[in-house]
Amino acid sequence: MGTNNFKLVANNKKAYHDYFIDDKYETGIELYGTEVKSIRMGKCSIKEAFVRIENGQVYIYGMHISPYEKGNIFNKDPLRQRKLLMHRREIDKLLSKIKEKGFTLVPLQVYFKGSLVKVEIGLARGKKLYDKRDDIAKKDAKREMERSFKAKNL
Repeated sequence: MGTNNFKLVANNKKAYHDYFIDDKYETGIELYGTEVKSIRMGKCSIKEAFVRIENGQVYIYGMHISPYEKGNIFNKDPLRQRKLLMHRREIDKLLSKIKEKGFTLVPLQVYFKGSLVKVEIGLARGKKLYDKRDDIAKKDAKREMERSFKAKNL
């Protein structure tokens, strides 16, 4: 991906804290014109969002797109469910993994690829509390190491 056609709009750091991400998928998303304009201005959040597969379709819930200021009557509900666009084979594969192994789908980031809005979703396993503590301990140790390294080199 070239840097000129990729523009990150929103990412979900919390997903990496709460889940092990096993696989990532790039999906399209069904939007209205005013929503695209809002996203272009960066007014989009996926912090509380989650993804579900219903009737063979993939939907994202809780994705917040602020109403476009100049949109008036064309604005849609900022929190409405939105359809994610994926190939049937991919959806079937995801569905089988979710059913058998207790995986879930979480949105990881929203970005522009050229003029298209894309949502990256992750196939995720929930972390247990001790996994989260372990990650925090590793991060703290790394930070401490970098600090002492900086101090020695001054």
